[in-house]
Amino acid sequence: MARTAAVPVILEEEYESRRADLAKELKPNSLFLLLSAKPQQRSHDTEFPYRQNSNFYYLTGFKEENAALVIVRGKKAFNTYLFVQKKEKQLELWTGKRLGEKRAKKLFHVDNVFTSELLHEKVLGLLSKSKNFYYDFNVTDTRLDALREKAKSLLAHYNAATLVERARLVKSPAEIRLIKHAISITKEAHHRAMKLSKQLTTEKELQAEIEYVFTKNGAYSDAYTSIVASGNAANTLHYIENNKALKDGELILIDAGCEYEYYASDITRTIPANGKFSKAQKELYEMILNVEKEIISMVRVGVLRSHLQKRAQELLCRGLVSLGILEGECKKLLKKGKLNKYYPHGIGHWMGLDVHDQAPYKDAKGKEIPLCEGMVLTIEPGIYIDKDDKSVPKKYRGIGIRIEDDILVRGSGYENLSAAIAKEVQEIESM
Repeated sequence: MARTAAVPVILEEEYESRRADLAKELKPNSLFLLLSAKPQQRSHDTEFPYRQNSNFYYLTGFKEENAALVIVRGKKAFNTYLFVQKKEKQLELWTGKRLGEKRAKKLFHVDNVFTSELLHEKVLGLLSKSKNFYYDFNVTDTRLDALREKAKSLLAHYNAATLVERARLVKSPAEIRLIKHAISITKEAHHRAMKLSKQLTTEKELQAEIEYVFTKNGAYSDAYTSIVASGNAANTLHYIENNKALKDGELILIDAGCEYEYYASDITRTIPANGKFSKAQKELYEMILNVEKEIISMVRVGVLRSHLQKRAQELLCRGLVSLGILEGECKKLLKKGKLNKYYPHGIGHWMGLDVHDQAPYKDAKGKEIPLCEGMVLTIEPGIYIDKDDKSVPKKYRGIGIRIEDDILVRGSGYENLSAAIAKEVQEIESM
């Protein structure tokens, strides 16, 4: 959809180009079908705010429910069809305006637009002339079930999601601008949290301040449920209760990122509740920060994520030995899995339309995909030491620290998209 605005946008020409590139991947005489996301029930007769299926959005930029995209490829040429909700004044009174068939024809560069009521009829007719059927194998939807049943004995079936997710691995310049914009909002939110942590009394208050910044700046809201974990709660990796009191002398692990025009950010910072790191907290924090810096410096075209993971494990293990948290030779400790107790997760993940982007880590032959220019991934080493772990020196118990940045792979190396978000001890304390 063509738009003009001061903030980053993706033009309809890019969505059209994505559909054309995907059509080239289809086998001749194929029908490709993607459905919009279904509304999700919250309770009884209320629903969660609607969020479009990421693969569908990647190919269309269309945000409404009850829609479908169909691409039909013949021997060489292809045609595209968009199905949208029809205009209904009574329903629009309750749920808001719909784009409708006529408006969609003007805005989207597709060959035909139909109302959603015609999906079954039209697709059945097109399937009768096709040999191959592409659809998302993971989608459960009565609209798809009926069509799949009709096509079961006639066609070869392929997973449409696989093709789209592979295309999503490398971000376009427009996508990168949107991710950067999301990160700029997230920067403001994290800095606000650093400035206010001494004044607030609960994790929930801090979460509210962060998400206020997201909403104020036009973000959809959070790209995932914000983690605001103080003290020992930081040792629960996906802690989202955010209901504890903030206590003097404890650290607060804040893993929070906004989503802007469907593009995510994912940032973690760990800060002292009282504004000052203790000696032990600083020792552990700076060890992890140095590991993060080294792993980020390794990011470049051709590198494997598994190599980043292995190096991060080596460095973290060395750091824990130097602090007296682990004892022994790192090579043997790693072989025995001793580090996993304190570092149980990966060094990072793809990021884009989803915070954990739906893009493959291995190719069709099962071989790991190396980093390529235009990929965006997180780098997030961490150490988590439970308060009851008596095998660790007392001064380190109950400390959980993670530091996470969003990294763009460049032809000449990398760009840390979140470098402006404070993470040095002195920077955080000065806030």
